[in-house]
Amino acid sequence: MYANEFYDVIEPKFASFVVQHFAVEPLYTGCLFAEGPAYFAAGRYLIFSDIANDRLLRYDEANGSVSVFRSNCGNPNGNTVDRQGRLITCEHKNRRLTRTEHDGRITTLADKWQGKRLNSPNDVVVKSDGTIWFTDPTYGILHDLDGIKATSEIGSCNVYRIDPDSGSVTAVITDMVMPNGLAFSTDERQLYVVDSGRTHGMENPSHIRVFEVRDDNTIGADRVFADCDTGIFDGLRLDSDGRIWTSAPDGVYCYDTDRTLLGKIKLPRIVGNVQFGGPRNNFLYICATTTLYLARLKVNGAPYPLT
Repeated sequence: MYANEFYDVIEPKFASFVVQHFAVEPLYTGCLFAEGPAYFAAGRYLIFSDIANDRLLRYDEANGSVSVFRSNCGNPNGNTVDRQGRLITCEHKNRRLTRTEHDGRITTLADKWQGKRLNSPNDVVVKSDGTIWFTDPTYGILHDLDGIKATSEIGSCNVYRIDPDSGSVTAVITDMVMPNGLAFSTDERQLYVVDSGRTHGMENPSHIRVFEVRDDNTIGADRVFADCDTGIFDGLRLDSDGRIWTSAPDGVYCYDTDRTLLGKIKLPRIVGNVQFGGPRNNFLYICATTTLYLARLKVNGAPYPLT
């Protein structure tokens, strides 16, 4: 294993993914908890959340500036981009999933399941068929810092799928403690979902599970993909070869498809989420507590949204 200030190379191939003498660059500091990076390639900018400060921020890749994209916006957490280039946002305080239209209007995509209010949508991805998949733990209703303290109406924390035509909301995974980050494999036949239940007791899971996705978008067999022995995983993304890059308490971990931990990007702050971007999709943007970082890689992110 090779280690320096920025990277731990656990398996030799990881050395070919990173530039070991390149620093992991802090781009912006000033968040309470940075989360939910979503990259807009046409404009070369990144939207990310500052949850407790109740705002969305915009990082401009062309000039390095950061500005407030939207404030008083529901304590936003996870964000993504749909196939039409629109922003989709998980809102803790409003307990809903929204879409920002091209003219700036806000459309509610989901705020209830079976007539009961959602807990606090956390992370979201869009499949190539237009279905929207999101996690709904209770983090945003536990206290008044990241949302509004409340009791769960549903009584469980699930993963949901939204049909793009009917708008119907279906619970697809119902046996997780705290479903958190999620991402599809490059062929969309597998769905990786973090369970960060360890935040609610050491007896609960702290791992990534991978689920079979059938042709009709129902979920099949699953298995534990990786356990986190340093705390909890949170958000995750895949590169173009299907490797998993996931947030962790001490940085970003890179796993091969065979579950081998290849290496780590080391950071001094807890990482919340990651997103590939840049002109060649080989920038890894990292939201880590107070700070947005950039790691320049020799690998490319999976196309997103998937096509």
